[in-house]
Amino acid sequence: MSEHAIKFLQEWIGEKCQSPALPIKIEQHAETLARECAAEAAEAGIPMEDIQEEVGDIQELIASRLEDAVEIDEDAPGDASTGGRAA
Repeated sequence: MSEHAIKFLQEWIGEKCQSPALPIKIEQHAETLARECAAEAAEAGIPMEDIQEEVGDIQELIASRLEDAVEIDEDAPGDASTGGRAA
């Protein structure tokens, strides 16, 4: 995978794969984000084949990152910004 593709994917995942404010179905959200990633990669001139060659199924990678983000959020001590929401 090209350096450009690696940088794109790292930045994109870092920006998009955050713990959601509302409960979501991770698989459905990952599917939506995978389509968005593919579209933005195409706009940047990066073939999805280059990304998939390196990381495999992009939807699975995104789902994994979303799960990690939710776990980190759940493990973090609550503060006033969460509004006391339960996990």
